[in-house]
Amino acid sequence: MIRFLLGVVTGILILLLFIFFGGGKAVKKVGEGLAETGKRMEHLEEVIKKEGGEVGKDIKKKILKEEKDTLKKVQ
Repeated sequence: MIRFLLGVVTGILILLLFIFFGGGKAVKKVGEGLAETGKRMEHLEEVIKKEGGEVGKDIKKKILKEEKDTLKKVQ
């Protein structure tokens, strides 16, 4: 019971300190930063998907070429 009350008091204290030190402004700044970071991540995902497909095709071509060369050497 004492731990529960201590937790409640601590939570209220943290909430009051958050509000006192301009919590709304801090949350707004963090939100703006996260939105900008999200846009950057979406752009990077698109680039990776486009280039990833091209790289995969190149790797498959090289593997198939090596297999053909190996088969020619064996025969």
